[in-house]
Amino acid sequence: MEKIVEQGILYDFYGELLTEHQQKIYEDAVYHDLSLSEIAEEQGISRQGVHDLIKRCNHILEDYENKLHLVERFNEIRESIRRMNELAEDKSIGQGQLREEIKKLSDGILKAL
Repeated sequence: MEKIVEQGILYDFYGELLTEHQQKIYEDAVYHDLSLSEIAEEQGISRQGVHDLIKRCNHILEDYENKLHLVERFNEIRESIRRMNELAEDKSIGQGQLREEIKKLSDGILKAL
């Protein structure tokens, strides 16, 4: 299950960089959960061709992430915001410490951008 989520996130960030043909097949496999045989029949290509194309797309998307780190930065920013919200709800933390923590987190967000 985790692999499917990872594929979906990578596609959300970098899918537009794939060709229309690659996008269609990848979406059918990952989002619509069609079998290789179903996709092959629909596209008029072999089952092995579908398998190879999906594997190639995964590799392309992972390469983009390895070079650009957009998903990694997004996750870091999301975690910082989650932590800020957690701090805002914490009644036991003093204002000075709260300001210091928020400053650290916001500096991290700015650095990630």
